[in-house]
Amino acid sequence: MRKVLFRAGRPAEVVEAPVPVPGPGQLLVCTEAVGVGVGLVRMLEPGAAVRPGAEMVGTVAAAGPDVAGFEVGDRVGGVVFEDAYAEIVLADPRLVSHVPAEVDAAAALALVRGGLIALSALRAGRVARGESVLVTAAASGTGHLAVQLAKALGAARVVAAAGSADKADFARQCGADEVVTYSQPSWGDPVDLVLDGVGGELVQRGVDALAPFGRLVAFRVIFRLPGRSVPGQGVAAEAAHVVCQDAEVVDAQPLEHKLPQPGRVDLECALSLLAAGGSERGIGDPAVAR
Repeated sequence: MRKVLFRAGRPAEVVEAPVPVPGPGQLLVCTEAVGVGVGLVRMLEPGAAVRPGAEMVGTVAAAGPDVAGFEVGDRVGGVVFEDAYAEIVLADPRLVSHVPAEVDAAAALALVRGGLIALSALRAGRVARGESVLVTAAASGTGHLAVQLAKALGAARVVAAAGSADKADFARQCGADEVVTYSQPSWGDPVDLVLDGVGGELVQRGVDALAPFGRLVAFRVIFRLPGRSVPGQGVAAEAAHVVCQDAEVVDAQPLEHKLPQPGRVDLECALSLLAAGGSERGIGDPAVAR
């Protein structure tokens, strides 16, 4: 099989490698598509030898002992933590889900990580049919999926917040009913749920946008200290204001690191929404995310 080899101090190259053998509790998957994101770019910047993981979509070629729920020929998507850039990879069945045949590989790939985070954030915020939702970073890979999934789950009003007005048309194509920019003094009528994917000062803006007893889910909060970044602490910094607002803040930073089984359920739900017609609004279409 072919794989991409990342050697120290040398450009990445495609090489021939032996096909791995699945051990107990492992799946062997022939990949259709493998994701490339900013995480890989940052990993390669130091020039060290790495064996990066990534999200992938493919077909089960073999299963090791003690694997249940998957058979040879099943189409799956999930996260691989090592040697993902290969024609054949080893996967943990707890970290993959079945992918419907009618879902395009690229669309499924977009949902594996961004869609899982977006849907998990909506679940954490207990979104209910008929409620209003505001999403910051609404034109990002996760944010544009959050906008679409909020509508698919029955939100009556979805407000997309972005850094500039030139993203308004894109946000509306994703299903947003209203579009605001961070620089606007007001973000319109209060909302029941805010999904914040930016952090920093926008956490407080999100709290201010909440209706009484509203909820804010901060799914990518980074609080910067000299020389390092600490996930999640930005929420704690605003706790006093949240109490005064009769609102609730949920720090969803660890969503990507929770136990796998709930994540599988959310991913399968997102894929089902896509298979049931989410493509009409472009759910999971990586070509429209920016």
